[in-house]
This record gives sequence, structure tokens and C-alpha cells, in this order.
Amino acid sequence: MTDGLKKIVRYSCGALLGLLGALAGYQTGAPVLRTYLPDTLLFHGLAIVLSTAVFGFIGVLLAPYFMKLLHDVGLLFERQLRSTAWPEIVAALTGMIVGLVLANLLVLPFSGTPFGPYLTVLLNVLIGFVMAWIFVTRQADIRSAMASVRERLSQKRKGRAGKIQTEEAEDPEPAADPVPRKILDTSVIIDGRILDIAKTGFLQGTLILPSFVLLELQTVADSKDQNRRAHGRMGLDVVKELQKLQQVKLALTEASLDDYHTEFVDSAVVSMAKKFGCDVLTTDYNLNKVAQIQNVRVLNVNDLANAMKPTLLPGDEVTVRLIKEGKDARQGIGYLDNGTMLVVEDGGPFIGKTVEVTLSSLLQTSAGRMVFGRVKREVKS
Repeated sequence: MTDGLKKIVRYSCGALLGLLGALAGYQTGAPVLRTYLPDTLLFHGLAIVLSTAVFGFIGVLLAPYFMKLLHDVGLLFERQLRSTAWPEIVAALTGMIVGLVLANLLVLPFSGTPFGPYLTVLLNVLIGFVMAWIFVTRQADIRSAMASVRERLSQKRKGRAGKIQTEEAEDPEPAADPVPRKILDTSVIIDGRILDIAKTGFLQGTLILPSFVLLELQTVADSKDQNRRAHGRMGLDVVKELQKLQQVKLALTEASLDDYHTEFVDSAVVSMAKKFGCDVLTTDYNLNKVAQIQNVRVLNVNDLANAMKPTLLPGDEVTVRLIKEGKDARQGIGYLDNGTMLVVEDGGPFIGKTVEVTLSSLLQTSAGRMVFGRVKREVKS
């Protein structure tokens, strides 16, 4: 902002606050002064002029502080927006709107009083802020409650009892199956390892493939991007092979995103699993976390793969080729035979070489396993 524009804004703000102060002085100060001054036209006029001038002067004096407050609030708001996710912003705006409506309803009985306008402003700011804060901090609970209400309303409508029950009525397995049914999401099908796991016989029960997941898989297979198209077609091949297996039963279930009031496949998968008491099979880390928050049991193929990796302990020695630098130039990155990433703290000078590493610590997450170590010696080829 240029200096000239800053001056215009500063003077405009001062004039506006001065005008508001004068108006406040006229509405509140003048009646008070007239009460204690002689009941003559001259004194009444002086009271009005004095009250208006004093409050207007106070408004002008407060203008710089008000401008600084607006500037600080604007910077804070900008920083918060950069680090705030859209769901939180939507929750805050929704809460603020609810708070403003509630505040205006509460202030209606006082609208005819002298302090009504000021009470309106106070309640709008206070209740609007409080409701926005409540909606942001409790957004998961609010969404869960709204989903529960929508679910109850939908159950009362004819024909909304659930298309999945029709599919299960044709299922020869008993309704009280002791093995939980498992819903496949798009990521676990494209990943492909679910087919090998199913062939081993470790998966039991029924694998449910919702039609909206199959539709997304088809969309990926029709993508213009060659890499995405290849993954999508491989996913369709995985579905075809799963249908042929004797170890598991693959049930194609008619279901749409509209049935679960969402535009996102992951949200619909979690809602379906929660509604029908199913597990979710996935490799998606974020879906894993969202499902756990909603108390839906998740079977993450990555967790299974990590569990099957050989056990490594601090103090073990491994041989690895360092292929690139880490976040720090002194670090070297290599990969063990099972795909585990190894971060060598002092491996920077050994990039492109094979070294023997002594393991120092391990980090295990749903996204994978990371191992840390230090160079013991270089292995000469």
C-alpha cells in the first residue's frame, strides 16, 4: 500500500470513527446532560453540541489504535488462512452464521431500548465468535451427528433401506457371519497386492466392492494420463481375478455417492462401513486415519507388509548402497532389500558407494518404516 493510499485510509477511518462517536454522543450523552442542566433551549443546545463534540473527538483519537488493531487482526487472519484446511474454514463460517442468527434473535426484545444497537453489535461479535470456535473444535462430532440425523431420515423413506441388503439376501452365507465383511477402496485395488493376499487364504469372508468404487476405477482407467490409465486398467484386472478366486467371495454392491450425501469416494466407503458394520481394506494413509476417528476398523495392506518385514533392532549391521542425500547434506539415503528406507546420519560423503551400517533407531508408521544408522565402514567392491 502506497503512502498516499495509507493517508487516505487513515483520514477516512478517523472521519468515520469521529462521526460514529458524535452520533453516540448525541444519542447517549445529550439526554444525560439535559437531565442535569437547566431546562432551557440554550442549555439543551449546548448539551447536545458538547456531548457530540466530546464523543466525536474521542472517536478521532481512537482511530489510530483502531487502524493498528485492524492491521494486526488482518495479519493474524492471513496467517491462519495459510495454515487452515478448508473443512475448518467451512466449519468456522457455518458456526459464525449460526451465531449471528442466534444473536439477532436474542437481541429482538431490546431493539426498542436506547442501548439496543450497542447490545446488537456486542452479541453479534461475542456469540458469532463463540459459535465459530465451537464448530471448529467440535466439527467431527457435529458432522457425525448430522450424518446420524440424515441416516435416520433416509431410513424412513421408502426404498432407502439399502441396496446392499438385497445383495446380502442372495448371499448363501448366514447373516450372522462371524467374519466381518470387508469393503474394498480404490487404492487397495490399484495397489494389486490384495490379490496375492487373497490367494494365500489369509482373507476370509466376503469382499464388498461398491459400484461407486468400480466407477472411480473405470474413470482412472479412462484417464488421459498414461500412468494413471495403466494403474486403472491393472485395478480392473485385479477385480476380474478376485472374482475367479475360491478363497474369497467378491460381492459387487449397487451403491451411489448420493446414498451417502457426499462427492468423495473415500467418505462414502467409510460411511458404508460404519453403517453396515464392515471393515475397510485400503492402502490410503489419510483414509486410514479418518476411518479410525469414526471407529471404523481398517485393514491397511501397508501395515501388513510392514509386519511381514524382517525384524531389525538397534545394533544390527546391514550392507546398503547409498543413492542420494537426505534432508541434511551429511545424511545418505539407501534402501534395504525389502524396500525399507535407511537414513545414514553420516553417509553424505559415501553417496554412490556401498557401506556397512550399524542401525541406531527405527521409526514405524502406517505410511512405512524408516531405519536410522551410522556408517561403520565402506565396503570395497
